[in-house]
Parts: sequence; structure tokens; C-alpha cells
Amino acid sequence: MEKIVSVAVASVLVIGLAPAAHAVSASDVYANYAELSAHETEGRDYRRVLRVPGGAKVAHIAIHGGAIEAPTSQLADQAAGRKHAYYSFVGTKDSGNSALHITSTHFDEPKALSVVAAVDYTISWHAAAGTAATTYVGGRDTTLIKKVTAELRAAGFPVSASVPDEIGGDSPRNIANRNRRGMGVQLEISRGQRERFFKEGKLNRAWIESPANRTKAFYKYVAAVNRALS
Repeated sequence: MEKIVSVAVASVLVIGLAPAAHAVSASDVYANYAELSAHETEGRDYRRVLRVPGGAKVAHIAIHGGAIEAPTSQLADQAAGRKHAYYSFVGTKDSGNSALHITSTHFDEPKALSVVAAVDYTISWHAAAGTAATTYVGGRDTTLIKKVTAELRAAGFPVSASVPDEIGGDSPRNIANRNRRGMGVQLEISRGQRERFFKEGKLNRAWIESPANRTKAFYKYVAAVNRALS
């Protein structure tokens, strides 16, 4: 269920849509990972993918990856590279992948918790609705939020001047904030922005899984986020 919110994007008022699902757990089919795994089949309906280089201090995570919130898995994977830790809960159902969405404050998949608990910094990649190209930068790490915001804007990407409460990502229970420092960053990227990351603006599963379909904006965006972490 989505609701209309009014937010300022780079000092310009924009009317758009932002998902309430991250805050309203009642909209989720499953309350936690144990419940999900009891009804869905790993390897058929979803996959858990992780990569943790030795000594990694940063984790890029996409807990609503695959066909749940496209293309968050691809963005987090590219951002992590070989230096940072990477985790994604990947929806692979033929249809109805939204049923695999567990809100960030309830997402307790053990491997994800382990990856995040071992690092100092977390970037949690999410998809927001809305045709205007923008990013809502939330979380509890206020210093990193400012750096990410500045780097994205410097690279030409609009960033909202405010973040709706329902996607603010500032709860201590949010997996983005469960690292060693107790604070992370949550990126909510509008559909309008995500469409610019792929040729023809397509976000279907087969299209986004091919790196050949990525635009320069995809790599430019990821590079801007990583500059904030350097």
C-alpha cells in the first residue's frame, strides 16, 4: 500500500509516492524470516547471497533484492565490489515477489544480521515509488547521511531535502542500524531515478540482470555513494 507524501527535492516541492511498507509491518505477509522460510522455498522462491572480504568495515545490503525491489541487488553488489561486504535477500518467484518483503525493522534473517554486525558502516539499498528522479537518504548515521547527500548532489543526482517518517530508517531496530556503531544509512531511490539506471528505463528482472543494459548513471550513482565512504 502506497500513500502520497509531499517532500522537498533540492529545495523544489515535488508531489510523489513513497512506500509505507517499511514502517507498516501489517502490510507484510510475513512478520519475520522464520515465518517466511516456513512458507517459501529457498532456491525456488528466494536466495540469500553474501560476500564478505576479510577486514571489511562497510556492508552494502539489499534486503528487498531481486524482483522485490528492483534493482537494489545490482546496486548493492556493484557498490560492494571486492572491498566491501555484500548481502542480498533475492526474490526469485515467477510472480508475487512483494510477498517476500519483510520491513526493515523486522528483517531478522540470520546471515544478514551476521554480516551487518561485523561492520562499522552500512548502506541499505531500497526502492521508493515516484516518477520524479530523487533519493531519500535516511538512517541514524547523520555524518554519513550528509556526506552521501553531498556526493550524490555533486554528481548531479537529486536528493530530497526531507525524508518521510515511514521511510526514515532511523529506528535502532532497522537492520541498517545494527552494525557495530549502531548507525547506518538507508537509501530509498525513486522509480524515476531507478529507471535512469537502465536502457529504455526497463526494470523487469531479465533486463536488470544483464550488465549490458546498465547506463552510465548506474555506475556514476554507485561511485558517488562510495566516495562518501572513502
